Amino acid sequence: MPETNLPAVPAAAVEPLVLDGEVVDEAAATATGVAAARLDDPGRSRTVPAALRHAGYVAAGAVVAWRRWRHRRTRHERTLRALEAQGNHEAMLAWQQHAELERKQRHERRRALVELIPVIIKGGLAVLACSAVAPGLLGLALAFDHHDLLDVVTPYAWAAHAIALVAEVVSVALTVATFAAPLAVVAGLWQLGRTGGSMAPSWTAVSADSDADISIDERAVTQALAVLGLKLIADYLKDGLPMPYIVPPRQEGRGTYAEVRLPKGVTAEEVARRRAKLASGLYRLPTEVWPSTGADASHLKLWVADKGALAEGAGPYPLAEGGFTDVFRGLPFGRTLRGDPVRFPAIGRNSICGGAPEQGKSNSARIVAAGYALDIITELRIFVPDTNFDFEPFKRRCSRYVMGAEDEHMERILRELEELKDEIQRRGQLLIDHEQQEVTRELAHAGVGLHPVFWLLEEAHVAIQHHRHGKEISGLLCDVVRLDRKRAVHVMVSTQAPTKDSMPRDVTRNCTVGIAHAVGDHVANDALLGQGAYRAGHRATELIPGVDRGTALCKGFSGERSEMVQVHRLNVRSDDDQVTPLVNRALAEMARKGRELPGSGLPMIEQRDLLADLAEVTRDDGEPVRLADLPARLRKLAPSWGEYRQLTGKELAARLDAEDVRWTNTGNVPRLDPADLRSALARREVS
Repeated sequence: MPETNLPAVPAAAVEPLVLDGEVVDEAAATATGVAAARLDDPGRSRTVPAALRHAGYVAAGAVVAWRRWRHRRTRHERTLRALEAQGNHEAMLAWQQHAELERKQRHERRRALVELIPVIIKGGLAVLACSAVAPGLLGLALAFDHHDLLDVVTPYAWAAHAIALVAEVVSVALTVATFAAPLAVVAGLWQLGRTGGSMAPSWTAVSADSDADISIDERAVTQALAVLGLKLIADYLKDGLPMPYIVPPRQEGRGTYAEVRLPKGVTAEEVARRRAKLASGLYRLPTEVWPSTGADASHLKLWVADKGALAEGAGPYPLAEGGFTDVFRGLPFGRTLRGDPVRFPAIGRNSICGGAPEQGKSNSARIVAAGYALDIITELRIFVPDTNFDFEPFKRRCSRYVMGAEDEHMERILRELEELKDEIQRRGQLLIDHEQQEVTRELAHAGVGLHPVFWLLEEAHVAIQHHRHGKEISGLLCDVVRLDRKRAVHVMVSTQAPTKDSMPRDVTRNCTVGIAHAVGDHVANDALLGQGAYRAGHRATELIPGVDRGTALCKGFSGERSEMVQVHRLNVRSDDDQVTPLVNRALAEMARKGRELPGSGLPMIEQRDLLADLAEVTRDDGEPVRLADLPARLRKLAPSWGEYRQLTGKELAARLDAEDVRWTNTGNVPRLDPADLRSALARREVS
């Protein structure tokens, strides 16, 4: 570790000093070229005069520029040596062919430049000839028009003045450039020396530069890999072999991208599991470093975000001001850290969205719902087993909308799931009739009953854990998500608590799209992103609640195992309602094209009257009937009515009390007299 040249001070003269700092591993600090002690005492952080230090940055910049030039020039040679040491002859041959191709292309470029010289000379002579002849022709025209022979030379005088002006401008520009160019070079070298990262001399690291970034180059990545604690990588680098880079670090979007061939026996998955440690070696947050597996197990693909990339956000919703969607092409959702747009895969998928409260879970579901709403052939069915305003602006766009935590709302959700299960079977038969395996865009637009359906269950854990209907809701959800994907039905479940009790495993397994905002543990993480995601390094637990609000780790959006996405935002507050204009736009477009609200022509779910049904099943009874016998009669009358499926005599007695219907308990056997039931019905009709 570099020593700090401080003058000796007598122990008695030293006053007690409280330092604010942290203890870091000395070996790791030395490997990265940064002093191990980072103290916030300004009197000790700079031992070199400022002028000398900044002059040193210029010299360091020259060193960095030379090292980078040499690094690029020797890249193929170093990679071939590393591949030879690994015994990877197939990759060696590919790199040799690549190097030969580069040399050939370089030779072709040089030959093209040589061949261009005669063309430039000929073109210059032609321009000079035209410049000499054209003013003469113009002068003859002026002399003929003005009847003055001296006008023949007038254009030449104009040309002389123009040439003199251009020469003066060029002279001034050259004078400025003579002074500015060296200053620009010095400034560039200064900046390069100050932020040169791992290629800069270690003495340029100053503890006061707490927010200074490092350059993500081959050396920085190699050093970060070296401190991961993987013995095979450490032994490989200890032998002095360079790490082979399939794709050298390059700027890509809002960060740096590279591809590395790892030593034999090391997999990219092992590196991904140590993402937090890798991020530490690159001076990044874990959420800013994304290693993944490439073409084979030892092919590491690495993307490192620029510092602070998360702070930029996703920007406004792309269709806030106008436009419509096509669910078969995906829906606007957000941006990756690279800055690339992310589209939500709508058709042929189910999705699950979750996260801690106030981290953007409901907003993500709103973004998806807004995309579906802007496709005018799509039907929306939204169910919120809670009392909140999150999806109220979508109500006019929905064919079915339920909001509330009361038992009757839970019953309605259960009935809707039963109907959806039946509809999926009906859609399957329609596909058979049309000889298709899945719903296509043409079938969806044909008006045969195969239009896309978005079925959202917000706060799903509330419905699934309901004391009366939760078990049936859970079972029906499992049935639906197993069968709906090819039939243009997309089920989305959104929850704060994706645990084994609050979310059936068959639901999470069949949701191929996962959206994970900040979560508290690996159980919730794997429920949203798939079994083993946490162990493989795909961790929404690393998102910081509050700080990373609106950012989610997503699976199923692309070919990547997971990717960090910043989600667009749509507000529903009364003073900033961004959803209602989208709904109005969709409804206006339907009216313009003469279309009904999708799903509005479907028969609504039947409603049953308990007292009327009891009157029906006791119509032939002249004597009081045991309450324990009545639930079976009700189930026989309405076998598909979920409320009757688990009804007991005791529960029926409670329901009769609520309806103010008299029943007796003679001999400790509860009974209902049909005459009392008819009286209750008569009183209700009168009131």
